[in-house]
Amino acid sequence: MNIRLIGATAALAALTLVGCASTSPGYSSGSGYGNTSSSAYGCQDCGVVTRIDHRARGGNTPNATGAVLGGVVGAVAAREIAGRNTDSEGRRNTATVAGAVGGAVAGNAIQNRVQGDSVYDVHVRLDDGRMTVVTQTDLGGIREGSYVRVAGGRATMR
Repeated sequence: MNIRLIGATAALAALTLVGCASTSPGYSSGSGYGNTSSSAYGCQDCGVVTRIDHRARGGNTPNATGAVLGGVVGAVAAREIAGRNTDSEGRRNTATVAGAVGGAVAGNAIQNRVQGDSVYDVHVRLDDGRMTVVTQTDLGGIREGSYVRVAGGRATMR
C-alpha cells in the first residue's frame, strides 16, 4: 500500500512539473528556446528607447521665404491703401515701408507655425533585438530608457 502511495505521489509530481515547464516564458512551439514571437514578449512592436536625436526641420535651409513673401505682400497692400487715402508721396512711402516690415514679421511667424521648429529621431531597440528609428515632431513624455510601442511610424509610451 505504501508503494502505491509513493508511486502515485511521484506520478502526480512529474505531471505537475511537466505542466509548469510547458507554460514557462521563452518556451513554446516554434523555434524552441529563445523564441522571439510576440507571445514570448507580449508585444512585437515594443522596445526601449536607446537614443533621441533633436534636429531642426529642413536641415540647413534658410527660413526666409515666409518673411520675403510677407514683406512683398505687405508693401504692395500698404502702398495701395495709402494711395487711396492720401495725396502725399511721403505718407505713401512710409506706409509702404511699414507694410513691408509688418508683412515680413507676419510671414515669418506663419511659416514657423506651419513648418514647425524641430523634429526628433527616436531610436528604439525592439524586444526581439531589431533596431528602428522613427521621426516625430513631439516626444509626448518619451525619454531615453522609456518603454515604448512603435506603430504607424510613431513611438508612444507603453
